[in-house]
Amino acid sequence: MNVDTTPVAGLDADFEKTAYHIKTSDGPILDIKDLCLWYSETQALFNIDMSIERGMVTALIGPSGCGKSTLLRSVNRMNDLVDGLKITGRIKLHGDDIYDRSADVIALRKRMGMVFQKPNPFPMSIFENVIYPLKVDGVRDKAILEETCERALKSAALWNEAKDRLNENALGLSGGQQQRLCIARAIAADPEVLLMDEPCSALDPIATAKIEDLINELAGRYSIVIVTHNMQQAARVSDNTAFMYLGRLIEYGDTETIFQTPVSPKTQDYVTGRFG
Repeated sequence: MNVDTTPVAGLDADFEKTAYHIKTSDGPILDIKDLCLWYSETQALFNIDMSIERGMVTALIGPSGCGKSTLLRSVNRMNDLVDGLKITGRIKLHGDDIYDRSADVIALRKRMGMVFQKPNPFPMSIFENVIYPLKVDGVRDKAILEETCERALKSAALWNEAKDRLNENALGLSGGQQQRLCIARAIAADPEVLLMDEPCSALDPIATAKIEDLINELAGRYSIVIVTHNMQQAARVSDNTAFMYLGRLIEYGDTETIFQTPVSPKTQDYVTGRFG
């Protein structure tokens, strides 16, 4: 394959070399090194280097098309389903290279819960939605399934609203409730990492506030990576923030520093609304 390695138009020379890393990792759960990704002939990610810290909330911000969701979907290998995909570099989960030939992709995805932009409950009962990951794993013990359902719904702050409706179709829930149900389903199997791809973009402000409160409650128990276009949301919920631009990681560090005293002028321009 012929790969165009010419500089990207509009990207200053210093941004092509390396990202500014303000905060060193303290016990990373994910280690991403020199990650590049192509969709056929088009390169979407360029030499991404970052470590996701255990138990913290990491926000990926940047303008549309900058590679945030592509990076997120690379972490649980959802991009494998795309024709013409090529990836170089490595992503390690607890030291295990997830792109190694011997890696079990199904097992990997069990270790990483995924919440999408739009709520996607299955057309079945609330109870069956939550316990779906366990049923797929062959768990049939009723007591375990019931305990897991209650635990996951409580963790997703949905138990009080759903406990008397467990046998009702999940599609009857409101949009915000459906998204919290999807979070409950994602954490039912007790993953190590929770990936969220703009989980509030389809929700109203009240439902968004509930999801943000939930993220704050789940932090510490899970390592959370969230893609968001909402910079105020990133500032509210995340410990660390990564700013991406044109497929490159420009700056990565603790959220307060990124928003108040960034090193990169490009980051400063973005967080102050001068572009994006």
